[in-house]
Amino acid sequence: MQQFPLGKTGSMVSALAFGPMYFGTRLAIETSYQLADHYFEAGGRFIDTSNNYPSWLDGASGDESEISVGRWMRDRKNRDQIFLATKVGARPAASGSDFEHMEGLSRQRILRAIDESLERLGTDHIDLYYAHVDDRKTPLEDTLAAFDKLIQTGKVRYIGCSNIATWRIEEARNISITHDWAKYCCVQQRYSYLRPNPGADFGVQVSANKELLDYCQSHDDITLLAYSPLLNGSYTRIDTPRPEQYAGPDTGARMLALTKIANEVGATLNQVVLAWLLQSTPRELPIIAVSTDEQLRENLGALHVRLNQEQIEFLTNAG
Repeated sequence: MQQFPLGKTGSMVSALAFGPMYFGTRLAIETSYQLADHYFEAGGRFIDTSNNYPSWLDGASGDESEISVGRWMRDRKNRDQIFLATKVGARPAASGSDFEHMEGLSRQRILRAIDESLERLGTDHIDLYYAHVDDRKTPLEDTLAAFDKLIQTGKVRYIGCSNIATWRIEEARNISITHDWAKYCCVQQRYSYLRPNPGADFGVQVSANKELLDYCQSHDDITLLAYSPLLNGSYTRIDTPRPEQYAGPDTGARMLALTKIANEVGATLNQVVLAWLLQSTPRELPIIAVSTDEQLRENLGALHVRLNQEQIEFLTNAG
């Protein structure tokens, strides 16, 4: 699998990151292992989980994904080959609480959460540690100081952010520069080919917009990663309705453009979406989440789809 730079860290990461959100819950351990094995066999090395996956399911604690990934790495003896990412900040502060009552990004919580994640994952360090959801109640100085301490102690290699406004990324950058602390090397936002309605509400999730794309284009030390790139399969699955936030004024035109290019290159709509993300400027690295081997094979097939510049511009400018 092709590798791309992660900001200016000097590290390369797989073109498609693998998201094991439902490992050990909706996906049985045997199925989870099979999917992770297939991804690894295809050359994928970038695993992206979180300390709260999937706490919103009935009966789930949020430990399940990290524990499952940790056991898979232990059983396969491949931790040293994996670029491992996890997150802090969005775990429910108490059992049964929701996203209105998250753990947050205080120094105390970060320093405790990292040890909890390391234990569940069965490792002594995290390659990429994300601030999962922006915490406006905690000063950025406190959050960034804690992250920098984790890097200094060797528990974390790099830090990233997610679900955060562009101006907050710039504020964090300036604080890190002022104190000579580690800077965010990437940002992970909701992003797909279809554009959400103006003012669409995603709750705690933040969708990438033109401002963020321009920011990442102007700052080559920060990489953009796209989660939910296939909108839960709604591009192709009749049984999966498109999220209402994407029923916008240009949706029809962009779906027609997507279908046209898919026919031209002989690929599925999902594959063209992933190829467009990877081949656009700035490049967006997709995080794929699958529940069947068939879905994984389709996603991996996107790596063989080549779009010419005219096709990329046609897709980008549609609608």
